[in-house]
Amino acid sequence: MATNTAGTRAADTDVDAGTDADTDMDVDGQVSGAVPGVRHDTFTVECHLPAPPSSVFEAFADTPVRRRWFKLPGRQVSYDHDFTVNGGETASSVFTIPDAPPERLAYTSRYLDITPGSRIVYAYTSHVDDVPRWTSLVTVELHPEADGTHVRWTEQAAFLTPSAEPDHDFPHLRGATRLRLNGLAAAVKSDANPVHQPGKQKSDG
Repeated sequence: MATNTAGTRAADTDVDAGTDADTDMDVDGQVSGAVPGVRHDTFTVECHLPAPPSSVFEAFADTPVRRRWFKLPGRQVSYDHDFTVNGGETASSVFTIPDAPPERLAYTSRYLDITPGSRIVYAYTSHVDDVPRWTSLVTVELHPEADGTHVRWTEQAAFLTPSAEPDHDFPHLRGATRLRLNGLAAAVKSDANPVHQPGKQKSDG
């Protein structure tokens, strides 16, 4: 569903090993180990949804609707959502793949700006096995169109702890955001066209 995707990557800056930017110093002034560099990336994903901005906004604000499209991979362990400025969202899960130990995933966010029907700004951090992997500032903009809403989702991410394949970290995050917007589109469509359950239809008699 996500279309017109644009990705831009900040220039990587390498620092020679042994400089103060690369190392920690202990109390005696001795080198205690390398400090991992932080990689910064920015990307924008845009899509069109056939629903008014108010309905798309509710898909973020209404917790049961949000849970249809926002989930961590794996078995869900906990979830809490407070859609207010200075409130936020916390979620955790256990993710398992064959021939690998399970991973404990955790997500925490804080809402910084909420403009009903128009804009949501929040910051979040993702952890794997209690290690902060990346943190990001997200700006979601909702622009009315004649036949729905134009969604513009921008992330400014700082990758704090690289994975075993660091070159895959940025594409993974951008791809996950695309999939999340696909889920948002499905949730908005489902909410706009509720399925009537047998025995629940209104009778004229």
